[in-house]
Amino acid sequence: MLVLAVAGVVIWTQVGVMSAEAAPLAAVRADTAIAITDDAAGIVMTPASGDSTSGLVFIPGAKVDPWAYASRLSGLVADDGITVVITKPWLNIAFFDLRPLTTFTALAPDVTTWLVGGHSLGGVRACQLATDADALVLFASYCATDISGTDLPVLSISGSDDGLSTPDKIADAAHLLPASAEFDEIAGASHASFGDYGTQSGDGTATISDPEMTAEITTLVGGFAASLP
Repeated sequence: MLVLAVAGVVIWTQVGVMSAEAAPLAAVRADTAIAITDDAAGIVMTPASGDSTSGLVFIPGAKVDPWAYASRLSGLVADDGITVVITKPWLNIAFFDLRPLTTFTALAPDVTTWLVGGHSLGGVRACQLATDADALVLFASYCATDISGTDLPVLSISGSDDGLSTPDKIADAAHLLPASAEFDEIAGASHASFGDYGTQSGDGTATISDPEMTAEITTLVGGFAASLP
């Protein structure tokens, strides 16, 4: 019975994985301002020129192809010089991935300031790793771990039309974050607006375009990273 249960879980994690859309991913790979390294632990995007001392370890949502976030986070690399490491969670589920933050920060050893963040369930996992980072960024997500007693800088980005991590759910979990946490709601954004993987069951309907969404994330996260000591 135990073997069957484990096999069932493994099969479930491999079925219905939401693939990265081809066109946005191709555009990132063709961007000469971004250098990409595909490691077994994660996708590393670095500025093609110049030093990068700030980095973001980004944890994907459940059963979403990590490459689906490359385009949405590309502006941070090309415009703000931030190194982005998109993790490859074990079995496509962040909660099954027990590796420490250092597994991913080691992929960019020259970075001295690290933000950790994630989308949806990936953000919940990021909260568990947050005390090992310099700051936390939540993308359509919220914490289940209480970090309200820390002085960790936190940025929470949500979508006004998110049908999964709804504005009410994010507000209800706000007490688990430090009092200084910043909250920004992007008008017209749905849950799936935070990546390029198509629509998602139970989600709202986005009215913001993909380029506008990328620009919003770049501005919010880039400004937040620049404000860190």
